[in-house]
Amino acid sequence: MADRDALREFQARLAGRLQAARTTGVSASWLAVEAGDGKYLFPLGHAGEIFPWAPPQPVPYTAPWFLGVVGLRGGLYGVIHFAAFLNGRKLPEAASESSHGQARLVALNEMLEVNCALMIDRLVGLRGVEAFVESEPPAADAAPWHGHVYLDAAGARWQEISLQALSQQDQFLSIGA
Repeated sequence: MADRDALREFQARLAGRLQAARTTGVSASWLAVEAGDGKYLFPLGHAGEIFPWAPPQPVPYTAPWFLGVVGLRGGLYGVIHFAAFLNGRKLPEAASESSHGQARLVALNEMLEVNCALMIDRLVGLRGVEAFVESEPPAADAAPWHGHVYLDAAGARWQEISLQALSQQDQFLSIGA
């Protein structure tokens, strides 16, 4: 019950910040998340609703990064372990249910027409361009869904992820093992 109250409080704060951004003219461009060892920026227009961690129903014969399916608001969504997908590796053995304390499911926006949610380790909040001191374009050999890399004042690197480009990649859509 405490988790639900904390989530409601966080969502209320997030809604308040979005409203304040609209009224003051400051635009939040990204949803900032952490997955594995990385820090990522999801464009707000591509991200859908954020859900608390719900254990998915496993699906046999799928890629190791595909966790299974889960019912979210009456819809069936495939759940992708985002860090495992990006690293192309199997899930760490320590990825047990108890390790999902701050984990969230970020659904892709329904305009992308993919019923999918990305499991991220931690939701950081909203970020705008003003939160960063430097940016660099994606490397020539970067994945097609990689956008710019942004550097914040603390020196942390944030990788922009185009969820729209990601949702159209065969590598992402092919969940079979």
